This record gives sequence, structure tokens and C-alpha cells, in this order.
Amino acid sequence: MGEPLRIGLVGAGKISRAYLDTLPRLPGLRLTAVTDLNRARAEAAAKSAESAARGAQGVAVAASAEELVAREDVDAVLNLTIPAAHAEVALAALAAGRHVYGEKPLTGTREEADAIMGAAQRAGLRVGCAPDTVLGPGTQTARKAVDDGLIGTPVAATAFMTTAGHEAWHPDPEFYYRPGGGPLLDMGPYYLSALVHLLGPVVRVTGAASRPRAQRGIGSGPRAGERFAVEVDTHVTGVLEHRGGALTTLLMSFDVHAARLPRIEVHGSEGSLSVPDPNTFDGPVELWRGGAWEPLPPSAGYAGSARGYGLADLALALKAGRPHRASAELARHVLDVMLTLLDAARERTSLPVGTTCSRPEPVPFVGELSAPAGHG
Repeated sequence: MGEPLRIGLVGAGKISRAYLDTLPRLPGLRLTAVTDLNRARAEAAAKSAESAARGAQGVAVAASAEELVAREDVDAVLNLTIPAAHAEVALAALAAGRHVYGEKPLTGTREEADAIMGAAQRAGLRVGCAPDTVLGPGTQTARKAVDDGLIGTPVAATAFMTTAGHEAWHPDPEFYYRPGGGPLLDMGPYYLSALVHLLGPVVRVTGAASRPRAQRGIGSGPRAGERFAVEVDTHVTGVLEHRGGALTTLLMSFDVHAARLPRIEVHGSEGSLSVPDPNTFDGPVELWRGGAWEPLPPSAGYAGSARGYGLADLALALKAGRPHRASAELARHVLDVMLTLLDAARERTSLPVGTTCSRPEPVPFVGELSAPAGHG
């Protein structure tokens, strides 16, 4: 594998735990530095990473993101900050000559996304973005079924994400209900990234949205019972027209207490496909063709994958000189689709999507990526 890509992590909040659990077993990566606005949290993350790496080289704690991106032992920045800080951290990392891989969404605005893409292109650097769940056997097996023609020509799809809201379990949920949040920008990247893998980019959207409650209450943690204002639409629905002609009906909601809706289904001229939750890497894929639903065995994707595999794919792509799959190009298009859908909802109309992207390369069925013992 050669020298590993040295990773500096910015943001040691809740999602970092998933990455810290995965990074030690991924080849081509080594965590070298961590920073967070809360230094104690950064120190705990560094200690956890050192323990998981079983004696590998220590993980430094940087005083700030600015200090971390300037470190000589950082090749790429893993940006796990809140969405409002994604662009600032990414641009600082690129200016320092570091590759970037970030949590979703890429940014909160088209202008910030374009700035990141432009800076990366000028510097000859890579930018990747979650979700990488779509690289697992769940979505990739479904994609292979579509590509192999098992449902004939795709004509339609449905994508549903419904919950009563994250405030029931998250101790600090306000950012989900501020600009840059809401069910579409929070969970939409999982569903839309999967839909682009399955059906290709989106060319036009029609939307509608609502905000039934002006306030929400925190349901857990030390601030339980506190009320906060809702600043974004919390129920979003729309129709997406894919470049190939298929139409997706989309529903993203923080206002549904219970539902029996499928996550994603794809319907074609000769059959239908049930696709697992795109917020997971695995799950059952079922094909209906000829009168019954039948399970499809895993046939594509990174086996045993978890959060961080998109970053590992970026590292492998750098060495191979190929495009990485969890790309900023895809993330920017997904962001544009979501923002255009919200624009269409406000204007009560149908709007074209201004960007496009290449459909990422499929992931062949490969065994679990793993690092040698003691490798970070």
C-alpha cells in the first residue's frame, strides 16, 4: 500500500465515534491529529484512537483547526464539524494544501460548494463527502440489479424518510431546525446519493413543503424540556426527474410519528426492486419479477463497510489515479437538487436543476478492507 494518507480530524462530536471505530482497520489511512472547540473532547478522541490502533504512533491534539491544517503530518482533513462550518474548514484545509473529506452536506449553499470545488481544482487536491453508506453491499447490490436489467427499464422510484424529529434523542438538536438543517438537508443526502447511484443525476424537480410547528421541545439530556424555534420547513415532498427519464417521488419529514413506508423502491418495465435504508451499509435487497418478492444475495459493494470507507476509497483512488466515488461532484449535485427542491416548494412550481454529475463508478463485490495489525 505504500505510505498511508495521514488524517487530521476536525470536530470530535457525536458522529466522530463512528469514524474513530472504523479508521484503525482501514488500509492506507492513519489518524495523526485531532482538534475540537472543546479540547477535552479532542483529547478523549485522540486517546480513544490511540487505544484502538493498538500501539501505533500517537495522535496529536491541535489547539485549533488552523493549527491542525498547517501540521506537516496531515495530508487530508476529515471535516466532522457542524454543517454551518463545513465550508470554512474545507477552504482552510485546501488553502493549506490538504485533501478534504467531510460529513454531509458538502455545504449549506451553492456558492460555498462552488468555492470549494474551485479551490480544489486550482490546487490539484481531492474533496470527498459523505455519505459513503451507498458504497456498501445494500445500495451497490441494488444498483447492480438495475444495471444488469433485472427490472427492465427503470420508470419510477419512491424514497421515504419519516420521523417525529431528532429532538427526542439528541441533547442539542437546534441545528437540525436552523438554516442548513431540516429533514431534506439532514437526511436527503443519503437518499439522493443512493438515487443517483441507482438512476443517475436529476434534471428537474417539483416541490412542496410545510412547517407545522413553530417550536419544538428537547426530549433528552441535561436540557430536556427546553423549547426552541423552528426556522426551516420540516415536511418536504417532491418529484424528481432523472436524466434517464425515471421519476422519483420523495418525502422527507420530521412530522410523522409512525409509518409503514418503504425506504426506497425502484420500479421498472419488467419488475420492481426493494432497496434497504440508505443510511445503512447493508440490508436486504429484494426483487419482484413474476409474482413474488425474492431476496438477492450481496453481489457488489465493500463488505463489512462502515463510516470512513469513503475516505479509504479516496486514498485508494489517489494511489490508482482514478476518481473517488464519494466525490464533491456528487455531493454538490445532491446539494443543488435539495436546494432547488426547496426553491420549487417556496415558488409552488417546477424548476430545472442547474448542476449535474457523473454517475459514480460501481463498487465490485470485494472483501472487507482491513489494515495490518497495529496500523492506524
